[in-house]
Amino acid sequence: MNNIMAPRDMFGETLLELGKINSNIFVINADVSKATKTEEFAENFSDRYINVGISEQNMVGVAAGLARVGFISIMSTFASFAPGRCYDQIRQSIAYSNLNVKVASTHPGLAVGPDGAMHQCLDDIALMRELPNFIVLAPSDQIETKKAVIKAIEHNGPVYIRIGRMECPIYFKEDWDFEIGKAYTLKDGSDITLMAHGSMVHVICEAADGLEKEGISVRVIDMPSIKPIDTKAIIKAAMETRGIVVVEDHFIYGGLYSAVCEVTSNFSPCIVKAIGISDSFGESGKPMELYKKYGLTKEHVIFEVKQILKK
Repeated sequence: MNNIMAPRDMFGETLLELGKINSNIFVINADVSKATKTEEFAENFSDRYINVGISEQNMVGVAAGLARVGFISIMSTFASFAPGRCYDQIRQSIAYSNLNVKVASTHPGLAVGPDGAMHQCLDDIALMRELPNFIVLAPSDQIETKKAVIKAIEHNGPVYIRIGRMECPIYFKEDWDFEIGKAYTLKDGSDITLMAHGSMVHVICEAADGLEKEGISVRVIDMPSIKPIDTKAIIKAAMETRGIVVVEDHFIYGGLYSAVCEVTSNFSPCIVKAIGISDSFGESGKPMELYKKYGLTKEHVIFEVKQILKK
């Protein structure tokens, strides 16, 4: 695969492919099909597609109802709207009843850029991770996104998928197998471990390259499965390296950093440093400028790693 695609583009392409072979897939959108890339599914399978309009809470009810009569419901909108606007409905109508609904949300985090703080959902993983029955996935590149969507649909139960809007480098081959609950080591090392999901995987890969030029051995781990989390990979990193740095386009509370700390505090205490958004909303601006302001850069990662290694 030579053409780099944004994860949301791959989401739309994968839905279209799966729709051709699985007549049980039903897609529900809340008036943002062009942005979430579900337009082609709607054009090809109009009998298995509903646009509920700007009515995200109603979308949850529709998705839950379709799941109850045997469909695999895939509801799609922006992360600021699901879970943001309809958390109560997701909790009551999907999680509590353990229904076969996939909540596929695009446009998460500061990557939304100029749309500003109200559209920059930085708490979606925290909200969805704590709900019983839900699996939470946050893939990085287009191939991982495709595989994650396929596995989510194969899974009989509720799944939240956080799907990026910006293009990112490709880390995986097309014949690679994705497993729910598994982390993926992109680079092995013995001094420090860097962990991330989604768009931040690119940042930690760049930071690792910079650190290795200075003789620092870096383990780089992509963490697409936030729940269930790969406990073994975390414990191994805690035992074999001098610390873990977690980078995410999300609040530092309740996301991947919190999940990693829950594992290390119980099984293998070590230094775990968070790089994310700390107790503040985002703001309007270009994504790369916002990443710089909030410290989501390779330079900041390199600085924090050196601070840990000084101890």
